[in-house]
Amino acid sequence: MAKKIRILSLDGGGIRGIITCVILKYIEEQLQKLDHPNAKIGDYFDLIAGSSTGGLLASIILFPDNTKKAKFSVQEALDLYAKKGDDIFNVKFWEHLVNPFGLFNEKISEKNIEKQLAEIFGDLELKDFIKPCLITSYDIRERRAKLFASHEAKAPLENFYVKDVCRATSAAPTYFEPARIKSFYNQEFTLIDGGVYANNPALCAYAEARKIAFSKVLNNDKKVDYPSVNDMIIVSIGTGTVLKPYLFKDFENAGKIKWISPLIDILLSSNAETVDYNLQKMFETLGPRNRQNYHRLMPSLKNASPEMDDTSKKNIYELIQAGLAFVEQNQDELNTIAKKIIRNH
Repeated sequence: MAKKIRILSLDGGGIRGIITCVILKYIEEQLQKLDHPNAKIGDYFDLIAGSSTGGLLASIILFPDNTKKAKFSVQEALDLYAKKGDDIFNVKFWEHLVNPFGLFNEKISEKNIEKQLAEIFGDLELKDFIKPCLITSYDIRERRAKLFASHEAKAPLENFYVKDVCRATSAAPTYFEPARIKSFYNQEFTLIDGGVYANNPALCAYAEARKIAFSKVLNNDKKVDYPSVNDMIIVSIGTGTVLKPYLFKDFENAGKIKWISPLIDILLSSNAETVDYNLQKMFETLGPRNRQNYHRLMPSLKNASPEMDDTSKKNIYELIQAGLAFVEQNQDELNTIAKKIIRNH
């Protein structure tokens, strides 16, 4: 019997990726209870997509051990976020003085994130991921999307260092400078955060899955090649709902500078919502049984800050609490997801 293609999609959101880790940790714990005590979530999905912080998480999850299985558990990913988040997002006091609010230069020095990415990923290459991935970025020189796909990285033209892929997908405008990276074919790219067009990369993941011969790529003859929506299970995880209202009176005569921050907020949330709407409608065409194979998990931020770079101990605590609250309120759905992905392992 053919096995469905299991797709995991992870939204962008900076340090709010901690919420994603908490949700994934619970799912991984269910895999360990129901299937194998050492189960790691990277071994249970056939394609993992990520934008920005989601791209970093996807890269950690797909990091290979010596046997080409997942090296890191979700707990280890969560520990990395909690430990290194402050190093990545730290803005020195003098930088605040010469660059208040990121108006004159990027808000955060790229040196911190590049140092941390080098420590985590070393010289790991995209082609060495344990499963297919789709990590988003945008080429501002060529003005087109740049999608990193590990299953296409056997050729030097599409192969990159993972640390460079992560630098590119997380180069959020106003936070970090654009990433200048080279492929193994020596082609140079100037890239920014893929969240500018796909903060929720689930629809990109669907489109990518349609062109993959999974039985060959995964060496599993029970997997469907070039799957349709009917052959997929999609689990899409957001980093917290941000619904800050903007009033007419506040923007009646607003200029460009006043619109910058609200516009980024609106663009990030609205493109995520549009992707969710499209996928819901696609799965609704399948009938009552298979329509339930699309899961959009979007937690409330509760008391956590919506800011993507708030790495205070209090906010990290609140992000973890927001994730735990979502898990507590959605145990049935999360347990169902775990059973589905085991059944299609």
